[in-house]
Amino acid sequence: MSEGRGHIVSVRGDIVEVEFKLDKPARHELLTLSQDKEAKLEVYSSTVYDTVLCISLSDSSRLYRGAKVERIGKSLEVPIGEELLGRVVNLFGNPIDKLGDLPETKKASIYRSPPAYRELSSTTNIMETGIKVLDFFTPVKKGGKIGLFGGSGVGKTVLLSELIHNIAIFHKGLSVFAGIGERIREGHELYETLKTTKVLPNVALVFGQMNESAAVRFRVGFTAIAIAEYFRDVLKKDVLFFIDNVYRFVQAGNELSTLLNMIPSEDGYQATLAGEVGAFQERLVSVKEGSITSVQAIYMPADDITDAGVQAIVPYFDSVVTLSRTVYQEGRHPSVDILASSSSLVDPNILGFEHYEAVIEADKILKRYTYLQRIVSIVGESELSLEDRILFYRAKKLLNYMTQDLFVVSEQSGLPGKYVSIKKTVDDVKDILAGRLDSIPEEKFLHIGDLSEIKK
Repeated sequence: MSEGRGHIVSVRGDIVEVEFKLDKPARHELLTLSQDKEAKLEVYSSTVYDTVLCISLSDSSRLYRGAKVERIGKSLEVPIGEELLGRVVNLFGNPIDKLGDLPETKKASIYRSPPAYRELSSTTNIMETGIKVLDFFTPVKKGGKIGLFGGSGVGKTVLLSELIHNIAIFHKGLSVFAGIGERIREGHELYETLKTTKVLPNVALVFGQMNESAAVRFRVGFTAIAIAEYFRDVLKKDVLFFIDNVYRFVQAGNELSTLLNMIPSEDGYQATLAGEVGAFQERLVSVKEGSITSVQAIYMPADDITDAGVQAIVPYFDSVVTLSRTVYQEGRHPSVDILASSSSLVDPNILGFEHYEAVIEADKILKRYTYLQRIVSIVGESELSLEDRILFYRAKKLLNYMTQDLFVVSEQSGLPGKYVSIKKTVDDVKDILAGRLDSIPEEKFLHIGDLSEIKK
């Protein structure tokens, strides 16, 4: 057998064991079959024998015991560059939008070390999204990370799509979208929405949907990161990076570790979880010449944010937005649980004293409202003191004010989307807290833009 050749010993789903007698390949190196160059295997780990364990990035049904395997000598490389804008590609960078092949373009490995600490850059510039509840309570920092956490069907993808729409239309930046393990229907809807709103020419989309194998879902995010890094490092651009859904990346790693018979750690997750999430998140950072601002949707199994898989992701975010099923069922959209959401950017030096003071005051009134709500549910509003009753109604108005009609669902709802500036939101909240709108019924505050709509 020649030096760069091996053969398949066993195939267990997406995990393929390959024996090499002499020169063993390195981790992440790509292998292919001598008889079938379309088959792609990636070296995952080695064993105590003369074998390496690989993950199959192509259809496992074309693999069989004894098949001759060749080394390619490098890791997976994908096309990068401006040619990808407006296109939808898969893990290998091959177009899946039926718009023909990509023109010849540069290629880069999907694996790369994160930038050195000295190269990193951090700004305190807030990026306006036009979504009141986010801009006010959990602002997005340019070059930072914001996570949208929620169970199934509470509106993560809708909120993420709205952020893509607003930021791309009102800030005219380059965007990269990574669809990891989500529904094909959602991916198609997003594509059509971006096309209709004429945002598509500024967005590169990379999809590895839930019908794909665990190996593809585990690696497709890295393809998107490689494209974003090119825009940041070579074109020196500020990039917006959207992911739906990061938890599916964790889940795919868990599926592979089960096939590898690795002993799980707490909650049944893979022992390598923290390292895998770190290798992914630490590349989504800003350097002196360009930034990557990332907005990520994270599915919470059984609506539980304390789940070990979710907790491995939480520390990487500047702002954590928790979407609540209770709020969703009350008909308040976006269904953000304000008190369960938090942001490290709520600081007078970043937001300015006026905005900071309004957030602290709003938080205080909403905490008191939660307490009063329990009393009201037992004895009714008439038992509250006059002071508590005023506060109770103001908090209701504030919560209703934070609802908003979104652009991306305007066709389904029949209501036009609203964009509200941060300054207007802060001024409006101050008016509500100061009691200047005490005479207006709380239902008037539902699904409005700014307060000028009521005053009309």
